[in-house]
Amino acid sequence: MTVALVTGANKGIGFETARQLLALGHVVYLGARDVERGRAAAAALGTPFVQLDVTDDASVSDALATIDAAEGRLDVLINNAGILGAGDIDGPKALHVFDTNAVGVVRVIEAALPLLKKSPNPTVVNVSSSLGSFWAVNNPERPEFGIPLALYAASKSAATMLTVQYAKLYPGIKFNALEPGTTATDMTADLGVGRPVEESAKTVVRLATLGVDGQTGTLTDDHGTLGW
Repeated sequence: MTVALVTGANKGIGFETARQLLALGHVVYLGARDVERGRAAAAALGTPFVQLDVTDDASVSDALATIDAAEGRLDVLINNAGILGAGDIDGPKALHVFDTNAVGVVRVIEAALPLLKKSPNPTVVNVSSSLGSFWAVNNPERPEFGIPLALYAASKSAATMLTVQYAKLYPGIKFNALEPGTTATDMTADLGVGRPVEESAKTVVRLATLGVDGQTGTLTDDHGTLGW
């Protein structure tokens, strides 16, 4: 059975992704920063919980050590944890958004690499955004053109570039970034938009279950590869 870790999985796309992977027969570790919420979510799914704060090196290291002790490998890593960073912009907020959305990806990948290298089909999915696509935000025909979320967009652009660079560094591991689609979650509640999480999670699961010869180093959405 495939062993998977989903970060930021106590709600939203992460929770639904974990649910769908479980339904397919995978072993899924539900990672979340908040212990109480994470344990409740994991209990609801009947799956193991690991406390995982992507902005904390010790937390990330401990979570991967727990998986190592129990499983000895990791087949699928889904970096889903992220924050919006809407509103006024200042230095501390910028540091926090980038620490979560970009540096957090590095922390988790680096901690997970030894376990991923033990998998026969290692796969990493980074939940990014088309708001980090220069092509999309400069295209008046795209919805991203009129969404001013500077810190979120810039940090997701960084996350996509990290995806591409990791794919080059480790050709034996598939690394793909994903635009999951505008989804109705707590993050987008103030915007009043979005489709059901079930639809967006399907795209995450598709990338998480690619075969050995699957794509790598891409940014994709429901319709295929996105320009960025």
